[in-house]
Amino acid sequence: MAEKGVTPRAEDYSRWYTDVVQKTELADYSPVRGCMVIRPYGYTLWENVRDGLDRRFKETGHVNAYFPLFIPMSFLQKEAEHVEGFAPELAVVTHGGGKELDEPLVVRPTSETIIGHMYSQWIKSYRDLPLLINQWANVVRWEMRTRLFLRTTEFLWQEGHTAHATEQEAVEETIRMLGVYTDFAVNDAAIPVIQGRKSEREKFAGAVNSYTIEAMMGNGWALQSGTSHFLGQNFAKAFDIKFLNQSNELDWAWTTSWGVSTRFVGAIIMAHGDDQGLILPPKLAPYQAVVVPIWRKDNERAGVMEYGERVAQTLKAAGIRVKVDGREELSAGFKFNDWEMRGVPLRIEVGPRDVEQNAVVFARRDIPGKEGKTFGVSVDGVAQATQDMLDTIQAAMLERATTFREANTRTARSYDEFKQILEGEGGFIRVHWAGTGEDEDRIKEETKATIRCFPFDGQGDGGTCFYTGKPAKEVAIFARAY
Repeated sequence: MAEKGVTPRAEDYSRWYTDVVQKTELADYSPVRGCMVIRPYGYTLWENVRDGLDRRFKETGHVNAYFPLFIPMSFLQKEAEHVEGFAPELAVVTHGGGKELDEPLVVRPTSETIIGHMYSQWIKSYRDLPLLINQWANVVRWEMRTRLFLRTTEFLWQEGHTAHATEQEAVEETIRMLGVYTDFAVNDAAIPVIQGRKSEREKFAGAVNSYTIEAMMGNGWALQSGTSHFLGQNFAKAFDIKFLNQSNELDWAWTTSWGVSTRFVGAIIMAHGDDQGLILPPKLAPYQAVVVPIWRKDNERAGVMEYGERVAQTLKAAGIRVKVDGREELSAGFKFNDWEMRGVPLRIEVGPRDVEQNAVVFARRDIPGKEGKTFGVSVDGVAQATQDMLDTIQAAMLERATTFREANTRTARSYDEFKQILEGEGGFIRVHWAGTGEDEDRIKEETKATIRCFPFDGQGDGGTCFYTGKPAKEVAIFARAY
């Protein structure tokens, strides 16, 4: 199994991450620089992420649509801050059908502009509002430094775009969708996240305010895992999204946008994985359980295989995603290690003795060795026992990730203390903040740490700014981040 192992995290965390992505067949490198091929195992994981989010969007009244991949360059130029923010990342098409285009087309980096244009055609009256649309799509941002799932030139995501009659409704929508992301991260991905507002330096280009969920990875770094933006009337004015209000007066709409991308797969890998590979939360794992038949003698094979298939069919009938590993050319030990690396939450072992006893053995991925094993699980109630175990694993993974985050979140009262923590233990650092954007830039240049957010639970918590010494009304969380 040595040839299939992954680099230990303590030896080289970046290499560990790449090993896990490639050796578990989540994704591979494309012949086009900066792009990736998402392999079936990785795409199934993404589909489960997508389905969990899509269900929540629809429950909150949103509907799906699709908008074009190509956006006229003039659209991006209508909102000055937006085009300035995205200019370095744009991929631009200048020729089509062998001829130079009359106007260059931008390959979609995000869709506020083209959706804003369409909304201006569709929205005429307050009766047309709110307009709550989401799209699942691919986007292109010309990244210089790429990493599978975390930052690629092309990636998959969803982007919600809504229009409202009042500022209050739009702000409420922005925060509501951040809550939807939080609910998904915590309850499906077993990743605790911090909700908060982005700084002016870190906010989305063209937004009034940007909000984020920030997750801690296994090395203490932060990963922005989902964002929700209150756009005010900026895009409405740029794209002439007007409506007759209830007073029969023309008014500008208030808009929002929000998104989660395939980088969330990277969050799952790094928030839970260990030196053996992936540990996948049961609610999102492509396979929630794998049945591994074990036999030593040829005359045991048929009975054990038939028994294993029967167990799997029982689980499938109960809605559990299960696979039987019937590969005959491989040893049981190899299979155990293989599925362990792939992060399957529960391994179900069946051998001749289990057949005799009408039982199976459970082996949890999140607890290695004998401690994670349960012997003599009766086949008569195996579906319920499996579901109960998956629920236990899901809860345990969230608890472990939360404990890790809390143990690696510290408070700094001075810049010297801040730097000592960052170079020592690392992790998230809570500070009181009254600095400027320029102060933020200097800290980033000197330490590579950025303000991840101003957490909702720290607002109004007065103190002294760790950097300027001035009275501070806000708490900020700094960290190094992907």
